[in-house]
This record gives sequence, C-alpha cells and structure tokens, in this order.
Amino acid sequence: MIKLRSLLLLALLFSGCGQKAVDPIAGSWIDLTHDFGDDTIYWVTAEPFKRTTVAEGKTGKGYYYSAYNYSAAEHGGTHLDAPVHFAEGKKAADQIELSNLIGTAIKIDVSAKASADRDYLITVDDIKEWENANGKIPEWSIILLQTGFASRWPDKKSYLGTDQKGPDAVKDLHFPGLHPDAAKWLIENRKFKAVGIDTASIDYGQSTEFAAHVTLMTNNIPAFENVGDMSKLPAKGFQIFAFPMKIKGGSGGPLRIAALILEK
Repeated sequence: MIKLRSLLLLALLFSGCGQKAVDPIAGSWIDLTHDFGDDTIYWVTAEPFKRTTVAEGKTGKGYYYSAYNYSAAEHGGTHLDAPVHFAEGKKAADQIELSNLIGTAIKIDVSAKASADRDYLITVDDIKEWENANGKIPEWSIILLQTGFASRWPDKKSYLGTDQKGPDAVKDLHFPGLHPDAAKWLIENRKFKAVGIDTASIDYGQSTEFAAHVTLMTNNIPAFENVGDMSKLPAKGFQIFAFPMKIKGGSGGPLRIAALILEK
C-alpha cells in the first residue's frame, strides 16, 4: 500500500495537465538539503563549490537575463555516495534505480550520544533500541541516522572538527558515523534501500579504513551524506525522495533530498 501511494503521489505531483497542481495526499514536506554556495562544506581534500557569473542584468532588448557557471567535487554539500565510490564494479550514480531513492523511511536518533562524544559510532544496540521502541525496521526502508550535527552547518570547525584544508587536515576530522559492525549487521539481518546521515561521511571522522562504506557499497547500498536537519522528522511514518545529479559513471553527486510526512 505504501509503495502504491508513493507511486500515485509522484504521478500526481508531476502531472498538471495544464492546471494548477494539487497535492492529493495531505502531508508536510521537509527539505533535508543544504544550499550549495560559498560556505558549503566539502571534504577537506575536495574542490569546493564555485560559481562564476556569465551574465546578470538587463539586456539591450530590455529583458532581464542571468546565467552562471559552477564547478565542484562530486562529494560535498548534501550529496550521494554511489556504491562504486568504495566498491569496484558496483553501481555508479546514473545506474541506481529510482526505486532505491524513493520510499518509506525511518530515523534513528543518536543526537544526545553524539553531543556528548563527537566521535560517536552508531552501534547495533542503537538500532535494536530503535526497534524495541518502534518495531522491526520495515523491509526496503531508507534508514536515516540523526546525530544532530546538521545544526552545526555551515561552521566547518564545529561540523568537521577542523576548518583546515588539504591532506594534513584529514587527521583532525572528528564527527560521528556508523560503526562497521552495525553496517554489517544491517546487511546480514535487514533489507533496506539506502542509508543517510547528517555528517560528512557514513564512517566517522577518524576512520582510516572506511569499513562501513565498504560493507554497504559492496552490497550496492548507496549513502546520502551531509543530510540537513532531521529534527522535525518522526521516528517512522514518512517518505523520502532523494534525487542526485545523474552523472554518467559518477561515484556520487549533489543530492536534493526531501521528506514527506503523511497525515493519517
């Protein structure tokens, strides 16, 4: 039923038939995407977002016209990690099925623990604690992990642990992530579409082996990173729509992600 409602919603949202669109399903939309601009946070070794002006202003014919060029690394701001990012031969950004980017979602909130320990690793016990309170994670859900770090955006030092750039800054990264054992447990015990987190990486800042990435992506599970403020989301009962830039062969790309909380 949820899958059918999602498909109906998409069809109705994108079909106007020349008339004003009306949302047939009552609910609240929450944008989970950080803006892309001069202050957007990128990995310390990545090229940041840059925008240059091609044209901006009134033309000689009297109408206003603006156009811009932009450049950036695939991995920065709110973005997708495609499986090929950490798993040879797995799906690239353009190969991920839309059905893996849309669907029922749940939120596991560890923000209190991450506030006390900025290197906190989300554990199997955290997942089981969520299930004890909310029931088993529904099959083929999108799993969102809330650490509360979105509230630190766009302060690079507070968010990443450092405001420095380059390879020497990697050692100073401090932010929460998913424990590799928890990633392995999810793969072995639950069926799910994707994982998202409100930090710069699914693996915590001090990771050197990126084992959570490897575990998920070897199994063709994409990740959403630098997701925006999840504080208004319930623990369950909402839909996620996550559309990345469709870069052919890409290891990731900018992501527009939003939640729809359906009214009962």
